Amino acid sequence: MAPLFSRRTRKNPADCTVTLIGKPGCHLCDDAQKVIETVCAETGASWEKKDITEDAELHRKYWEQIPVVLVDGAQHDFWRVDPARLRAALGA
Repeated sequence: MAPLFSRRTRKNPADCTVTLIGKPGCHLCDDAQKVIETVCAETGASWEKKDITEDAELHRKYWEQIPVVLVDGAQHDFWRVDPARLRAALGA
């Protein structure tokens, strides 16, 4: 019989990668980057930035949603990034 409440092991934020998908000149992308930089510095998570103007597939997939934030490759947020929600997604 499975336990009613199972304990999940928390992931280590340092093992996570946050990806910001945006484009140059986007003020929402700049705001999102500031939040991501702060949260990643606090948690030890790594982050990367991808430019939709340099990648046709990213442009096709996300052009109406930028900035888009992925956590370990899964879409987490778009347009605005909530720091508390990002910390929770990183397991912090």
